[in-house]
Amino acid sequence: MAKTINKVELLGRVGTDPEMRYTPGGTAVTQLRLATDRPRQNGETETDWHTVTCWAGLAEAVHQYVNKGERIYVAGRLVQKTYETAEGQRRHSAEVHAGEVVFLDNRNGNGAHAGDEVPAGAEERSPF
Repeated sequence: MAKTINKVELLGRVGTDPEMRYTPGGTAVTQLRLATDRPRQNGETETDWHTVTCWAGLAEAVHQYVNKGERIYVAGRLVQKTYETAEGQRRHSAEVHAGEVVFLDNRNGNGAHAGDEVPAGAEERSPF
């Protein structure tokens, strides 16, 4: 079988404060929205919005150190989901399951400085 790759790299601004919850098994899950810009032909820029999901130790670090408006680098994999709404409509979504997050903005003395990566061992993968 030929090798395949599912890798996503994003560098953008956090659009919402990260929201953390726990799975029934007790694993931390943090989600945030990340904005990236791309140029248009008319010279203006257009913003793309990405849902980023972090798991376990990485989820806890992102929840603790990342705030809306800050720049971060995310590396991970693309996950596509299909679900049904309460009205019975089928919907599709895509999100990035982060394996690495680098904090790019200086955080004024609360532990994460410009360019710091999350603590060792926090780059745990999604259990799904």
